[in-house]
Amino acid sequence: MAENSGINWTDNTFNPWIGCTKVSPACDFCYAETWDARFQGGTAARWGAKAARTRTSVKNWNKVRKWDRLAAASGRKTIVFCASLADVFDNHRSILPEWREDLWTLIRETPSLAWMLLTKRPQNIARYLPADWGAGYSNVALGISVENREEAARRIPVILGIPAASRFLSMEPLLEEVILPADALGEGKIDYLITGGESGALARKSEAAWFRSVRDQASDARISFLFKQWGEFGADGTRIGVDAAGNALDGRYWLDRLPLAA
Repeated sequence: MAENSGINWTDNTFNPWIGCTKVSPACDFCYAETWDARFQGGTAARWGAKAARTRTSVKNWNKVRKWDRLAAASGRKTIVFCASLADVFDNHRSILPEWREDLWTLIRETPSLAWMLLTKRPQNIARYLPADWGAGYSNVALGISVENREEAARRIPVILGIPAASRFLSMEPLLEEVILPADALGEGKIDYLITGGESGALARKSEAAWFRSVRDQASDARISFLFKQWGEFGADGTRIGVDAAGNALDGRYWLDRLPLAA
């Protein structure tokens, strides 16, 4: 919930609460729901529109301030992905207002952390931002999931309309080629692109050309790019498993760091 994340674009993950509802094609084979069922005793009760989300422990929340102290001592920002097992901007009725207020307080009090808030619900962001958000907290990057052209067209304009110190796209799992609008990339707009294929027993195949397209768009716009993984299928489209497929694209590891934490 978890320290020292295995996700290669972040350092740590933090979940203020757990649970969500599927809202788009990227959610079809949700890894978070699968993880929860496997490692938390088959807890399906917090997944879906009728299921209550559950807040994580005080101990889990207190870890974050420790990360901030360590980052301050090191002089290097620590990246925190919030939330890998939920959506901060989920509007579910079981998420109490004080949970979100506590989260914003935690973020304000940890300036040595670079927070990545990823959502599939950008239409809810403005509603849940804190009163002192202003032009955006200097240690927060707002991100949206973009798995296909439909979600790119629907979500990107929304995120661009919200003030933020940094914005990013998580294009994982990438389900088709996506050509991003040129005026959405660069300084003051989207400055970080993350791509990856899908893992799991029901994983869908991503084409190498789709990843190359996003990489080249990032290069043309001179913005940061990260290729997380091929997923279950390798570059030639053969299913070989996540570990064997790896995360090298055209013989290179594309692992740019979040600009906010560079």
